[in-house]
Amino acid sequence: MKEFYTLADLQSWGEKGKSPVRLGVFGDPVAHSLSPQMHNAALENLGVKERYGRFQIGADELRTGLELIRCLNFIGINLTLPHKTTALPLMDEVDDAARKSGAINTVLVEGEKLLGFNTDGPGFLHAIRSEFSVDLRDLRVLLLGAGGGAGRAIAMQCARENCERLVLVNRTLEKAQDLAKELAPYFSGSRVLGPVARLQAIPWDETSLRFQLANTDLVVNATSVGMKRSDPRLLAASLLAPHLMVYDTIYTPMRTPLLAAAADAGALGANGLSMLLHQGALSFEIWFGRKAPLDVMRAALL
Repeated sequence: MKEFYTLADLQSWGEKGKSPVRLGVFGDPVAHSLSPQMHNAALENLGVKERYGRFQIGADELRTGLELIRCLNFIGINLTLPHKTTALPLMDEVDDAARKSGAINTVLVEGEKLLGFNTDGPGFLHAIRSEFSVDLRDLRVLLLGAGGGAGRAIAMQCARENCERLVLVNRTLEKAQDLAKELAPYFSGSRVLGPVARLQAIPWDETSLRFQLANTDLVVNATSVGMKRSDPRLLAASLLAPHLMVYDTIYTPMRTPLLAAAADAGALGANGLSMLLHQGALSFEIWFGRKAPLDVMRAALL
């Protein structure tokens, strides 16, 4: 297997003989993805001969790539940045979670139909439980990056779990406000007494964040900020405090600047490996209709 395949590889797939790769992840960039080692360990453990690969697919190549897997005997694929939202209208059918989140991270090829799913929300739910031994429904959550993609899926999951409160933060405030309006029916009950609303969309500025973080249990980074050394700081270090739990959906690097700042502040922190694990296990179950070997997948990631 190659480190990653390209659209040109897919276009000449049949000329290269029968490849064992019938699963994979489409992304740009994709070389950093740990999904192959996790899924290939699971496939080997269960005695399944097919293999999982990385596919470097640009935004302008997505439609062609999806059309190709319809007729190349693929089982399915995962989608990562920047394809999660743009793939939605390219599916033949989508599940309820994908429709409500407006994004897809898992595709099942059934015949020549493409069926879209989103396992990000449930994967996040299991990740928070496994990392911090708490349930979302008991938490006050502040979500950084509520404009779409994984952030939207996480926000939807928080709403469905009826979390104590949810604060949506996005560089484009209007996107967070639109999502807040959509989620408002989930927060119509009065669970929290005090001066703060159960659901808010706020601007990304230090004054607003400082007030909200005093009324927050869990901070979630659903942006891609922190993957590159040149990225700006997400939060001023002075905003973080020991009472917080900090979850960064990024897992490369393993210790992001946000998690380093959280540790310096005495806060609990975890990276996105656990979310990758749990959403990956759910993808596996969609593809094969059987329970994924979670312990094997976890060991492969670690």
